Amino acid sequence: MLTHIPISPLPPERFREVLGPEYAEVEEAIIRARSLLAGRAIWHINSTAAGGGVAELLHSLLAYARGAGVDVRWSVMAGEARFFEVTKRLHNQLHGLDGGEGGLDASELAVYRDVADRNAEELAELVRPGDVVYLHDPQTAGLVERMVEAGAIVIWRCHIGGDHPNETMRGAWSLLRPLIEPAHSYVFSRPEYIWEGLDSRKAAVITPSIDAFSPKNEDLPPATVTAILDRIGLTPNGGEPAIFRRLDGTVARVDRRARIEQDGPLPPNVPVLTQVSRWDGLKDPVGVLRGFVEYGGPDEAHLLLVGPVADGVSDDPEGAAVFQAVREARLRLDARARARVHLVSLPMDDIDENAAMVNAIQRRSTVIAQKSLAEGFGLTATEAMWKSRPVVAGAVGGLNEQVVDGLTGRLVDPTDLEAFGRAAGELLGDPSLAAKMGAAGRERVREKFLGTRHLMDYVRLLAALLAEQPAPGSAAET
Repeated sequence: MLTHIPISPLPPERFREVLGPEYAEVEEAIIRARSLLAGRAIWHINSTAAGGGVAELLHSLLAYARGAGVDVRWSVMAGEARFFEVTKRLHNQLHGLDGGEGGLDASELAVYRDVADRNAEELAELVRPGDVVYLHDPQTAGLVERMVEAGAIVIWRCHIGGDHPNETMRGAWSLLRPLIEPAHSYVFSRPEYIWEGLDSRKAAVITPSIDAFSPKNEDLPPATVTAILDRIGLTPNGGEPAIFRRLDGTVARVDRRARIEQDGPLPPNVPVLTQVSRWDGLKDPVGVLRGFVEYGGPDEAHLLLVGPVADGVSDDPEGAAVFQAVREARLRLDARARARVHLVSLPMDDIDENAAMVNAIQRRSTVIAQKSLAEGFGLTATEAMWKSRPVVAGAVGGLNEQVVDGLTGRLVDPTDLEAFGRAAGELLGDPSLAAKMGAAGRERVREKFLGTRHLMDYVRLLAALLAEQPAPGSAAET
């Protein structure tokens, strides 16, 4: 069964204080969207409501769309563990990595099609002609044709891609291309990600965004940062209530503790390098650990590797194995190095609470790393820059769009552990340089990567797609 995710409206007007006079353009887009989408439901379908950038993006973006008066809806596909194993392989292959397993065999294709068909038929009972259906990533490609048959305007949104197509990527494209070709539009995060063989007239590029007011990104006073870190068990003090604001604006408290592997609590005032990501081999947490320990600068600096509890992301079956590899790498360190490395697994029971934990951890950090081997976009970098933190990132994928080398952080070859470690060490040891790059990063996010820009991009895309479509219930439609 599809899981229907509740969406509470949020007022887009709160961005007025961030954008100033530029907010007038947002108001114009809202008026246009209400007229354009009157009578239509806007469906978003993906594979999980928690964990990963897509789910985080939808939680905020759809709330603002509903606050703008648009009938947006969000449903999550149902599928067995085998289905998510298959789609994780497709995910990796779209990044150009096959793990030596090659393409999908007939039984795996059958699993994929069976789950897609069941979800498509259930969704077709709810979608009405003239509705707009956004289908996110390879898990949903098998729903495209049925949604077109149901009379919907279908947009397939791919958040994954690689800079340099190889045979592995082309193999995944060949498998998925016939499934997505009936869509009215294909949306990618970068021009470089648009697949060979697709109708270029249908392709669009829309970069992802963050919500400046979400629990993950809202401003937190230092006392609140300290209270949250104490509560989750990273620092030793405790006692003060760890208060944060939920996505809907209500006040809440961090109550849960993290699962932390550390020899002792994080000391006060030491420089901190942090990477926040899924426990995913493409994020290379073991490489981050090695680069930091072997080349990472000041002896007093500490490393935080932060992710969800290994069983907390339903569509990522590899998380537990990757976490275990990181754990074993840490345990192999000598005692002095191991004392400076903390593995932090955050609970996923309450998404807003989890986001507040991440916010506090990033604000305690001196430098944020995102040393991905491959990356569709990597909104963790955007989130760090919004908090005025410099970013040391792998020069791959969408990280190249966000981090300006030498201005907002450092871009490095993600396979070069020495280059990564030395870049991080330079910033950990130079607070004034880190602060200068952090300030430049925040301004770059304000200009390019906030949710209001994202919403306006979608309004423009929908205006083009719906220009030739009859309005729902019109005489032309019937």
